[in-house]
Amino acid sequence: MKVLPSIQSPRDLRLIKKEHLPTLCEELRRTIIETASKNGGHLGSSLGAVEIITALHYVFNTPEDKIVFDTGHQAYAHKLLTGRQKAFGTIRTKNGLSGFPKRCESEYDTFGVGHASTAISAALGMAIARDQKKEKSKVIAVVGDGCLTGGMAYEALQNAGLLRSDLLVILNDNQMFISKRVGALGKALTKLLTTKYVQLAEEKATNFLKRFDELGNNAAKLAKRARSILFPGTLFEEMGFRYFGPVNGNDINEMIEVLENLKDVKGPVMLHVVTKKGKGYKPAEEKPTKFHGIGIFDVDTGDTIGKSNSVTFTQAFSDALLKLAEKDKSITAITAAMPEGTGLDAFRDKFPARYFDVGIAEEHAATFAAGLAAGGSKPVVALYSTFAQRCYDQIVHDICLQNLPVVFALDRAGLVGEDGPTHHGVFDLSFLRDIPNLILAAPADENEMQHMLKTAFDANAPFVLRYPRGAGFGVKMDDAPQNLEIGKGVWLKKGKDINILAIGNRVHPALKAAQALAEKGVDCGVANMRFARPLDTGLIDEALTLSPRLVTTEDNMLAGGFGSAVAEYLTDKQADFKLLRLGIGDEFVEHGKVSQLYDQLGMSAGQMTDHILKWKTK
Repeated sequence: MKVLPSIQSPRDLRLIKKEHLPTLCEELRRTIIETASKNGGHLGSSLGAVEIITALHYVFNTPEDKIVFDTGHQAYAHKLLTGRQKAFGTIRTKNGLSGFPKRCESEYDTFGVGHASTAISAALGMAIARDQKKEKSKVIAVVGDGCLTGGMAYEALQNAGLLRSDLLVILNDNQMFISKRVGALGKALTKLLTTKYVQLAEEKATNFLKRFDELGNNAAKLAKRARSILFPGTLFEEMGFRYFGPVNGNDINEMIEVLENLKDVKGPVMLHVVTKKGKGYKPAEEKPTKFHGIGIFDVDTGDTIGKSNSVTFTQAFSDALLKLAEKDKSITAITAAMPEGTGLDAFRDKFPARYFDVGIAEEHAATFAAGLAAGGSKPVVALYSTFAQRCYDQIVHDICLQNLPVVFALDRAGLVGEDGPTHHGVFDLSFLRDIPNLILAAPADENEMQHMLKTAFDANAPFVLRYPRGAGFGVKMDDAPQNLEIGKGVWLKKGKDINILAIGNRVHPALKAAQALAEKGVDCGVANMRFARPLDTGLIDEALTLSPRLVTTEDNMLAGGFGSAVAEYLTDKQADFKLLRLGIGDEFVEHGKVSQLYDQLGMSAGQMTDHILKWKTK
């Protein structure tokens, strides 16, 4: 008999006998694997965290007790145990469940997440709010070891240690180098030290020693340091946390026992658990990087299904970077824990001495690159657009203010699809366009990608290159990267009735729209603008001589984006014009297939055609 179907909420879970919990964990894994194989998703992390999540909901009184996930990519079991079992098959699909915790989706999703290193800060805020209201609930932050490479996590840790509020931080560690500590000795010592009797005895002994002036205080410190010899939590202890672990995070009974012991410990507590990423699914265990975020795949083999053969923008960037770095030994590459996702893994393997992975630390990556540039190197910082938001100050203050030649390669710019609003890179044109000294460009296709990268390195100025996720447009690739003229667009077709000024991945759809309009008797031109900054005002002036009707299209927010730049120029010029701007309005775009979202937002070729026809008749 299956256990999972009987659980509609954590209250049902707490009625399950402990001997049935290992079976439940296996059922959770099977459900996660089967669903992810159809919808894609963050598989490896979710499989590794099954026992942690099950134990937390079993021991704590959720939703009164609050669980905050860091990044949230490990929370699939959490969704299955908190009333979303029937809807779980819709995860990451349009109008279905989000792939991340989301406050409006469930009362059990206490904080919306998608970016790393935020959970401890949010959990601490909840703990202080609880204290101010004199409530007795528990607050637990579940963080991955990767999240602790981000500085924000340490800012929160030191603040939590200072405030001394009751807070449990669970460090989910799936790095293999630490796994040897999960042995008989570690298990026995953790079990011993988490019992209430030992905790009370330790507190009494410490208070007793502190009564004896300097000698007693020194003895207390010595005892604390002696304890830390056996435990790798010295740093957390020094920051004001009581550290326990490591324990086996994939042993449900051990997790429940330890959590029961720690449940009522006062002050900030760090529990270090070790898990196996991809636990229970051999392909994910053997290739954890591949299955961190995976598309549709065959459950039996682990092979991905329906992958396009077209060159992706990421691949075009990676290939061009290798060609350029082969000739120019001053080129260096930096990523924030995303070598495979940004295509820097090939650079890493070929030029390891010039490759730097700084962890989840975008702020440091930017200023580190500024230092490299100041020292004569040519750094490229490869980030997802959504994560570049985290180093805005460094781009302004450390790079552009000093006019340092740092290249930012912003992957996943524009709509990214199933990961949804936490990952859509739809703000970069808007938040970068107003920064002096910065060049801001967007290639129309994978071939133009390689030419823009060479242009960026040769510009000797701060340069942002933004490009979308996924396959390109199947265009023929030139043999070698060439320089483009900075701030200049190109006409693809000139129109007498209307002209579309397109940028980035909307250029090719604009060409299709122009063709469809021609079939309806509308002579529509298209220009590939290439640069949002500096803007090709000469091309815009020429477009006005052809027709006063202009259309802008971009994979970005309309507010402050490329279309806004065109509108500002035309308004300041006091030109006679009519302008239709196509892009993303004043909203956070939900998740769904990219093609569905483009249709919904009026940005696909077909929707462009319809919008332009309606606008023309006004």
